[in-house]
Amino acid sequence: MTMTSAAGFPPTRWTLVLQAGQQGDKVADRALDELCRAYWYPVYAFVRRSGKTLEEAQDLTQDFFVRFLERRYVAHADPAKGRFRSFLLVSVKHFLLDQEGRRFAEKRGGRDRIMALDCIDLERRFGAELSTHETPEAIFDRSWAQSLVARVMDDVRDAMDREGQSPLFDQLKPFLPGNDETISYSELASKLGTTEGALKVAVHRLRRKYREIFRAEIAHLVSDPGEVDDEVRYLLRALRA
Repeated sequence: MTMTSAAGFPPTRWTLVLQAGQQGDKVADRALDELCRAYWYPVYAFVRRSGKTLEEAQDLTQDFFVRFLERRYVAHADPAKGRFRSFLLVSVKHFLLDQEGRRFAEKRGGRDRIMALDCIDLERRFGAELSTHETPEAIFDRSWAQSLVARVMDDVRDAMDREGQSPLFDQLKPFLPGNDETISYSELASKLGTTEGALKVAVHRLRRKYREIFRAEIAHLVSDPGEVDDEVRYLLRALRA
């Protein structure tokens, strides 16, 4: 993440959105770039699942974020109206409707402002997770949830790094949600030269840190703290789908 709060957590997504909606400000530009980087794949996956070819999806996703930047879509976002996830999905749907009948590869000014993401990797990821019965919305939600989990994992790693515990994080990472435990407690304890009981305590602390950061990240995506539990359940369902 390019921006962090005093506590070490990334700033709220809605804070990023509101910053990105400002005009002529370097902070706003950085916020826009971060929003694009964080949410590029969910948008690409939605467009691809909507029936577009690989080339069309590449162009449409690029064009969407160009317009997102140039027209400051985020200036119209309002935290009081709900989740940023919903705002972005509605924005993409409106964009696609507006593009019907137009040439997908239309050249627009400002394309060079968009980061060059590896579309081959995006398509490989899309192909690996594609299920023929899923709707574009379901693909979007799961991609969104996966992107969130990846950010949380990065934040946990950063937090451990600030504590000088990066090597320990790398050893304990298999015990975090979403990772297959390929080594037993007894094997890892022997490898680290510690007891199995001490290792379980360390894993428990790391999982607690993970849950705290996970909930904090979700809290950043909703306008009402009372929505956090519902959003957690929603995203976990999306991951299991």
